[in-house]
Amino acid sequence: MTKETTRIAILGGGFGGLYTALRLSQLPWESQQKPEIVLVDQSDRFLFSPLLYELLTGELQTWEIAPPFAELLQGTGVRFYQAVVSGIDIDQQRIQLQDGPEIPYDKLVLSLGGETPLDMVPGGTSYAHAFRTVTDAYRLEERLRILEESDAEKIRVAIVGAGYSGVELACKLADRLGNRGRLRLIEISEQILRTSPDFNREAAQKALEARGVFIDLDTKVEAITSDTISLEYKNQVDTIPVDLVIWTVGTRVAPVVRSLPLKQNQRNQITTTSTLQVLDHPEIFALGDLADCYDADGQQVPATAQAALQQADYTAWNIWASITQRPLLPLHYQKLGEMMALGIDNATLTSLGIKLDGSLAYIARRLTYLYRMPTLDHQLKVGFNWLVRPIIETISQSI
Repeated sequence: MTKETTRIAILGGGFGGLYTALRLSQLPWESQQKPEIVLVDQSDRFLFSPLLYELLTGELQTWEIAPPFAELLQGTGVRFYQAVVSGIDIDQQRIQLQDGPEIPYDKLVLSLGGETPLDMVPGGTSYAHAFRTVTDAYRLEERLRILEESDAEKIRVAIVGAGYSGVELACKLADRLGNRGRLRLIEISEQILRTSPDFNREAAQKALEARGVFIDLDTKVEAITSDTISLEYKNQVDTIPVDLVIWTVGTRVAPVVRSLPLKQNQRNQITTTSTLQVLDHPEIFALGDLADCYDADGQQVPATAQAALQQADYTAWNIWASITQRPLLPLHYQKLGEMMALGIDNATLTSLGIKLDGSLAYIARRLTYLYRMPTLDHQLKVGFNWLVRPIIETISQSI
């Protein structure tokens, strides 16, 4: 390797990081300009997070929604390190990995995502479950299995936060637990899905009501213990028994990012320009949950999977353009709509003037996410499995 080879280090292998790496590997590099691309993530697998809920109901398997990075990056030339980032020296342009090598960089992409802050209330860290990673899903699955094998008549589940994650979890778990489930959805504001289109909110409300999910609005969590949750409503605190608490509220930027001497907002998100470059550090790009980004039209870019996918395209292009002396492109964020799973074989969708709910929306959601999966090879494997599995199950049931 010559000294002139540009090194691009991408920290975080979520939608922002992985898709930036894949796009960079596909751009038309001249042989003398082709960079070394390094992707770092603490997990060995990418997670297609919008489908994480389907693990709890057995609708999907881990390999479908969480393929290994080694498989996805095969043949791309991207080098993968499974490691925790312990430090970033932006003056020396070097990355420290916990139990790993030090990585120098010329271009840096920060896409480390966020963490669920369980310490917002007493007892949260000890007794509440997060639902953000495959490991979280496995822990929750184990807890559910223990509860299902117990002789308890009812399994009492409290889900904190009635945003997208909370509503989808409530519907999926209600379908899984059936009559044994006693689910409670707790929301501090006056309505569920505050930022959602009316059609989706109404479809979600019906789905929750049909499944007997209790909805506590204008309600604040005061404390959590091993078998209770204390809720404040209109200045009155009630402590009720509970078997499982799932916390879906909030996102916290990783400590290694919070400690960087870069301009950050009140939530420690890093401020970027519309080209996704960090202020005063054009060699650093930030996207996804940790970026405070406004696009070229002045609209704030949300911390969603579809936004990170669009940011990844622009980030890859702008890194390529900055190396090949071409003009950079400011992000024009396109809101493509919203999809939510509302239980098994049920979903809601609003997109480009289309409004669907029920099983048709469920199929449309599945197909959209299949198209969005990171590589053609993985799309084909998963798509084939989705076609063949119902046939195999039908045959096995008839034998």
